Amino acid sequence: EPGFLVGGVPLNFGVSARLGKVAPGSPFVIEAHEYDTAVFDKRSKFVHYRPRTAVLNNLEFDHADIFADLAAIETQFHHLVRTMPAKGRIVVNAREDSLQRVLERGCWSEVQRFGARKEEPGALRARGEPHAFDVLRGSMKIARVEWALLGEHNQMNALAAIAAAEHLGVAPAAAASALATFENVARRLGLKGEANGIRVYDDFAHHPTAIRTTIDGLRRKVGAQRIVAVFEPRSNTMKQGAMKAQLPWALEEADLAFCHSGGLTWDAAEALAPMGKQAVVCDTIGALVSAVARVAKPGDHVLCMSNGGFGGIHAKLLAALEAPHT
Repeated sequence: EPGFLVGGVPLNFGVSARLGKVAPGSPFVIEAHEYDTAVFDKRSKFVHYRPRTAVLNNLEFDHADIFADLAAIETQFHHLVRTMPAKGRIVVNAREDSLQRVLERGCWSEVQRFGARKEEPGALRARGEPHAFDVLRGSMKIARVEWALLGEHNQMNALAAIAAAEHLGVAPAAAASALATFENVARRLGLKGEANGIRVYDDFAHHPTAIRTTIDGLRRKVGAQRIVAVFEPRSNTMKQGAMKAQLPWALEEADLAFCHSGGLTWDAAEALAPMGKQAVVCDTIGALVSAVARVAKPGDHVLCMSNGGFGGIHAKLLAALEAPHT
């Protein structure tokens, strides 16, 4: 019974933290973060954890209120790698150039790469669709995953979890079998309700890459049906406009995109101008709800994305979609 502390609520357990079995060698899983520790300690939180197994999944620029650039974040990851023991294992995303740069600065632990697009000796990769795929090490099949999750990012997460569990003594086939019962985490493409044939979803996505991968995951599920993306730039980084130029790319796979501009110090309409009529900007939640309700039609999928409560928009949308429109 491993313990854990994560940033969301795993639906299998209903809580975001559990102590687990207290005994020497018992595993404890913690979702690490590069944000600073405290006002008096500007090192990233994860340098204090001293892990034996570390999963380095993605490393992109974020937290513009803390870090000057991507290189500054890479330095913090380098410090984390330096805390790893010689008998530890670093499970690293083979597609991330930033993580490769981190390891090139010095690594003294075993490295298990995952997610390579081509066959690579020793690396884990997937063959098949994100919801049903073989796990290969080199050219050899070592497990098969069949689960309810969608999206390539979840497929990558599965590979990372299998590699990390293996370092703790869990055979890849057993880990893959366990994933079949995984119910994801709250606020990850969670269906909030349906009104007049229109489904409303909630997701925690707030970084451009997360927004894009979330829309991609929903697209794989609904096919050609319309996706209406409703986004709130709420994180400190987004409020500063540090990633506004990436928003058209992040939202381009949605059929329509609505952005809440309240409280921003930058011009959301200007940032989304490359999307033309595909994007709509509203400065209040009420205006946003009304605008979405006017264009939504049966069969649509309305995807709300924010790292906060988004002003209770999900319930407001469902109520507006239920109301008759003239």
